[in-house]
Amino acid sequence: MNLLDYTKNYCQENNIKPARSKGQNFLVDESVYDEIVAAAKISSDEVVMEVGPGLGFLTEKLAEVANKVVTVELDDKLFGLLEARLKEKGQKNIEAINMNVLDFNIKEWDYKKNYKIVANLPYNITSVFLRKFLSAKSQPHSFVLMLQKEVAERIAAKPGKMSLLAVSVQFYADAEIVLKVGREKFWPAPEVDSAVIKITTRKNIDKKIDEKSFFRLVKFGFSAKRKMLKNNLASGFHLSQEEVMEKIKKAGFGEKVRAQELGVEDWVKLLKEFGL
Repeated sequence: MNLLDYTKNYCQENNIKPARSKGQNFLVDESVYDEIVAAAKISSDEVVMEVGPGLGFLTEKLAEVANKVVTVELDDKLFGLLEARLKEKGQKNIEAINMNVLDFNIKEWDYKKNYKIVANLPYNITSVFLRKFLSAKSQPHSFVLMLQKEVAERIAAKPGKMSLLAVSVQFYADAEIVLKVGREKFWPAPEVDSAVIKITTRKNIDKKIDEKSFFRLVKFGFSAKRKMLKNNLASGFHLSQEEVMEKIKKAGFGEKVRAQELGVEDWVKLLKEFGL
């Protein structure tokens, strides 16, 4: 029986009705699971936090290569079925937690020093989830995430197509799309295509940069999409356009520059001109 038929039968037998509101579209292509595991490059001494395990197909594959898999599932019914299935299979290196990952306390986690994250994230928590783990003192070594294709492309964007989300992630990490996944690879099929993105945290972040000031500047810069950067910053900092223009020029940018044209290093240059 192929994975699609198995998934349909399993859901029917257990009265599971996938909820689109929760992003419950089950991946039914085994080769994609294998590529996700390969992209994560998990060694036998590492712990993996898996978010949104669904029916547990990826969980089992991760457990074959990791020292331990800690899987976090919000849905009560899916969690109960996952727990029962893991118990039946007798896999000892999987720990299942029933909670919202946004409430997860990283500071008190036993494995915070050596872990990676693999997740299938719904769109509505992506930015909050990434900020939570990227800004934590104990960051994961890397993330391998299944996201909506458009969201993955926004995160991995280059200067010219940057967004607040792209800058927020790339301040802490390098991001690359490793695989595009068509909607036909899921059941039920979502309305959009997906992509697998790998985000690798950097250890060389300049500790002299005040993160709060940096992100305040960037938020002001992106406050109105169609306006030039000088207009947004003048409005945000309550300065004249002339004052802002002088700072932009000193940082090495033209007067018509827009926020989406700047990469992380460009924002750092601008931050220094604002004396923040």
